[in-house]
Amino acid sequence: MCGVTGFLFTHRETDDPWSVVSRMAERLRHRGPDDGGSWVDGEAGIALGHRRLAVIDLSADGRQPMISREERYVLSYNGEIYNFIEQRDELIREGVRFQGRSDTEVLLAAVETWGLEAAIKRFVGMFAFAIWDRSEKTLHLARDRMGEKPLYYGWCGNSFLFGSELKAFRAHPDWSGEICTCALALYTKLGCVPAPYSIYRGIYKLPPASILSLRGSDAPGFLPQARAYWSAQDAVRRASADKWALSDDEALDQLEEVLKRSVRQMLRSDAPLGVFLSGGVDSSTVAALTKEESGAPVRTFSIGFHQKGYDEAHHAREMARHLETEHTELYAGPKEALEVIPRLPMLYDEPFADPSQIPTHLLCALTRKHVTVALSGDGGDELFGGYYRHFWAPRVWKWTHRLPQRVKTQIAMGLTRRYLALARYYEKISPLLPRRYQVEMAREKIHKLADIFGAASLDAMYERLRAHGDASVCLHEQRDPGSTLAVPIGLNHAEWMMYRDMMEYLPDDILVKVDRAGMGASLEVRAPYLDHRVVEFAWNLPLKLKLRGGEGKWILRRLLSRYVPVSLIQKPKMGFAVPVGEWLRGPLQDWAEDLLSESRLREEGFLHAETIRRMWEQHSSGARDWRFGLWSVLMFQSWLDEQER
Repeated sequence: MCGVTGFLFTHRETDDPWSVVSRMAERLRHRGPDDGGSWVDGEAGIALGHRRLAVIDLSADGRQPMISREERYVLSYNGEIYNFIEQRDELIREGVRFQGRSDTEVLLAAVETWGLEAAIKRFVGMFAFAIWDRSEKTLHLARDRMGEKPLYYGWCGNSFLFGSELKAFRAHPDWSGEICTCALALYTKLGCVPAPYSIYRGIYKLPPASILSLRGSDAPGFLPQARAYWSAQDAVRRASADKWALSDDEALDQLEEVLKRSVRQMLRSDAPLGVFLSGGVDSSTVAALTKEESGAPVRTFSIGFHQKGYDEAHHAREMARHLETEHTELYAGPKEALEVIPRLPMLYDEPFADPSQIPTHLLCALTRKHVTVALSGDGGDELFGGYYRHFWAPRVWKWTHRLPQRVKTQIAMGLTRRYLALARYYEKISPLLPRRYQVEMAREKIHKLADIFGAASLDAMYERLRAHGDASVCLHEQRDPGSTLAVPIGLNHAEWMMYRDMMEYLPDDILVKVDRAGMGASLEVRAPYLDHRVVEFAWNLPLKLKLRGGEGKWILRRLLSRYVPVSLIQKPKMGFAVPVGEWLRGPLQDWAEDLLSESRLREEGFLHAETIRRMWEQHSSGARDWRFGLWSVLMFQSWLDEQER
């Protein structure tokens, strides 16, 4: 895994582009601590920078920026091509000769032999890269299908900048970051800044599965339209029109094979490799298949919390014991959180308010002490129906949509007022209920139920389920452009939510969190479920193989039961939550009070001070639980504080 950056400077005199691009790359050292390099063509007006995390071919033959054999292309690349051995063999059959063993060299040779788009369509992997065509004097930016690796771009004055992270842009002399109010509105609603926006006006994220091409002669300010080389929407549309008619066992056998192939290719590494293990279905399945495919002892890593209701480490420990892995775990609390929180604005570059960023970074830092690469279970929930909303929201909507809006609003208000008492009662009777009705963090779930109960449409219900608290009410001006996602016809309510999760929540939240947390620790994270062949396979499965018996991921549970006892699988879903609400009333209170001071909020002018102070006072006293809304505000405030340094 690596850091990519550079700029076009054809349209102006740039003082010493070598030192500028070197400084930009140096800002990405955490993404690639092993090596760095720069390449500049002053006459053409292009500079490429790179930082390397050596994973495949650890020798100097893998250094970047790399020039193709025929010297037409120059590449700065971040990612892994998991099927590079198969592509290399095919290229050798076509007469291509290789100097080293890196997937970078294979990528370049494939582009030179088959053309850019044809080559990308053959790749299985996660990647973001910039490639300069010296013949056509054209810069191409490309990103992987599911959006695992980031790539920002935009004009600053007469310079076109691009990079894996925004911090590289700040090292360029033309940089001047102005906050985008549309992006801020989306952030306060979602807890992240979704593509194609960035927090800065005029700077964008390249969408997943797309290529953007810019000629060196294009006028400053010109932004061509990115073009798609693969379409998840088309894949889902085709699958919806022709669901496979498979028996349960046939589907299970095929799923096992497609996941084994994905894991097998992702085990290719010249650096030490391990597996994240939470004890849940997704990561446990990856760990089981890794053991099966590697034929060697597997290293697994987990993190836990001492607070009841937030700790999954004991589940991971039991799973690791059965799979006979070499298991390492870390227990974290407020002290560890306090050490991480000051680093979050620097790690994420943009405001980012998913509280699980804390344990994710702690887990990555722990894992990096032992290995360089880790496999994760990311994507399993979105593809196989793993979130409670996938099976509960349609049921709630089926019952509530017939009620008058006035009645729904009153019920929602009642749940909000009494959610603490209801949660305590539920916690007492929960052990007596069937497992399908048992949930962890009941207070959070009841509070969310109150929030969605008054929704006027299923679309509004989903938006509330996705929302990170009520931080949007803190904005002075609402400029939320809303979602423009086109959803394929023919999906039922559950599939519709799974599709939106895959297209929006996954790349904009989950994968941003994992990339920054991993790269902040110089750890490469690979996700077998996000192999696009697995994605296409999952959408071809009938919904009954995912949601059955009142729970999600039915077929994944069945697959995991081939490797571990059912008793280890049958447990309530927890997610990767942290007790941030409790911490804000305790060890994080002074930190939060400073960032939420009324004078500070008024002086900055972005957020409504009176509203935030009211939320903070209600949360501090225990009258209301505003953990998510306040966390969004606090992450924005921390990010602002970082920009001023």
